[in-house]
Amino acid sequence: MALNRILLFGLLAIFSSCNGQEKTNTLKGPNLSIPGPTVIRNFEAVPLAPDFDTTLVSQYIRSIFQDSRGNLWFGTIGQGVVKYDGKALIYYSDPDGFINKTVYAINEDKNGNLWFGTDQGVYKYDGKTFKNYASKEGLHHVDITRKGILVDKTGAVWVGTHGGVYRYDPVADGKGQPCFSLFQQLPPVNVAGIMEDKKGNIWFASSENGVFRYDGKTMVNIVEKENLGENYAGGIAEDKAGNMWFTMKNGICKYDGKTLTEYTPKDGLGGIEFWGIYIEESGIIWVTARGSTTRFDPSISLPNAAAFTVFTPAEGLNCCVQSMYQDRSGNMWWGTGQGLYRFDGQRFYQVKQNGPW
Repeated sequence: MALNRILLFGLLAIFSSCNGQEKTNTLKGPNLSIPGPTVIRNFEAVPLAPDFDTTLVSQYIRSIFQDSRGNLWFGTIGQGVVKYDGKALIYYSDPDGFINKTVYAINEDKNGNLWFGTDQGVYKYDGKTFKNYASKEGLHHVDITRKGILVDKTGAVWVGTHGGVYRYDPVADGKGQPCFSLFQQLPPVNVAGIMEDKKGNIWFASSENGVFRYDGKTMVNIVEKENLGENYAGGIAEDKAGNMWFTMKNGICKYDGKTLTEYTPKDGLGGIEFWGIYIEESGIIWVTARGSTTRFDPSISLPNAAAFTVFTPAEGLNCCVQSMYQDRSGNMWWGTGQGLYRFDGQRFYQVKQNGPW
């Protein structure tokens, strides 16, 4: 089932304190003394439901990113892309040249350009204007996937789609020529996420064909575990020890370069149909699934229930988490089907347009 179909299920968000573990100590709670930002919007929002809450940053937040200037960007469904610079909350859409209102992926290149993946190609934003790249620019699959934009250490831009991966050629772009080409070493799979590890290997998480690793010369397909790769939200991450972590349909697994080790609800994970995974700087692993979000401390030897803290809607966080991100100040952010949330190390709280930020 595709993620956007999963989002059709009922969503619930309830405030509550959670008795989670205290390993993360860099996170900060809301600063209630800071006034809410100025909201700048030069287009009319498209309501997604009859009971749409207009005080939310957006109802559906599919991607979160912090640029080199410290601005936070939120990719939404129905309201384009939103920038928060600490003073203003700016909504970009049609009048700015950003036609698409659905944003699945965000990244920044070495020249400071922002790249946005949509369901109608990608946009490059140089701080003044948006430029769209689609079929005529060589991007023959224009439906960009979540976590589908990577800027690698060399500065190359990779774009993941439902029909394979494309690479951007800035020289061709400068000449007005088609500047995206299909990366032939990877089969035309549905790419759920792309990332580069510490060694420079490029990893591609697929939705049906396992995980692929490219070392610059050779492509290796890892499919040893049943249902590996059956994720919908780009479940792929690397820990400080260099282990790779992937979401599976029935849980997550760790890959140390030789062995895949499974973690499932039998070990303490909450929920079913696992979607996303994110690793904090502290080493804490967050796993999202239908019905819950789990905070996993891998430093605790298993079996041990203390390694897992499961948060359900009744305990403070909307069950349908669509994006996770840790900013450079150590704050964790969650984009859900009921708006934006933060976590202060002990509890979740909802962030609306007027805060608390």
